[in-house]
Amino acid sequence: MKKITIAIDGYSSTGKSTIAKRLAKALGYVYVDTGAMYRAVTLYAIENGFFGKENNDILGLIAALPNIHLKFKHNEKTGISDMYLNKVNVENQIRTMKVSRQVSKVAIIKEVRDELVQMQQNMGREKGMVMDGRDIGTIVFPNAEMKIFMTASPETRAQRRYKELLDKGEKVTYAEVLKNVEERDYIDSHREESPLKKADDAIVFDNSDMGLDEQFERLFNYAQRIITRK
Repeated sequence: MKKITIAIDGYSSTGKSTIAKRLAKALGYVYVDTGAMYRAVTLYAIENGFFGKENNDILGLIAALPNIHLKFKHNEKTGISDMYLNKVNVENQIRTMKVSRQVSKVAIIKEVRDELVQMQQNMGREKGMVMDGRDIGTIVFPNAEMKIFMTASPETRAQRRYKELLDKGEKVTYAEVLKNVEERDYIDSHREESPLKKADDAIVFDNSDMGLDEQFERLFNYAQRIITRK
């Protein structure tokens, strides 16, 4: 049976990564979380003083890109892949609000996007991959056989993210998370480089009122129909 490339794009906190991981596991495909890659670069920028509350040294970060090495490694305990930044597992660090506040600002930098898009395209040459992000179906894999654009109301997404952060022990308010979601939506949709938008041939998937099982069943069945037609 031939393998396909599945591109899942959409707004922040729509559960793209969760559903993409589950699809990849069910299909026996490789999963790549491109958001984790941008978050890892953002973490590097913060920890090395390029990005902070007061000023952002974009040129400094661009010059440092050759020193940033990213790799996904399989985690035997969780069954999924963790993000490694310069040989250090940073999976937990990149999911914090500290990184969330800055990641959209890093993701608009052309040189950062060019570097990561090239890495992502190299990863997907053999097909049999599920990749999620903001520009997978439009820029990274415009010829992907299955394209999904995930969305949900800002309030629903903020509530999901708020609960996730509380479960991890972070001290945040719902208002703070909602503001971050709305700010990221605006930045992602209005940036010059690879703005967040639906590919013309992508299926819009609004999961505001869906549980994970229903989302998975619908998308898995859709993938099976496409694979069967190949």
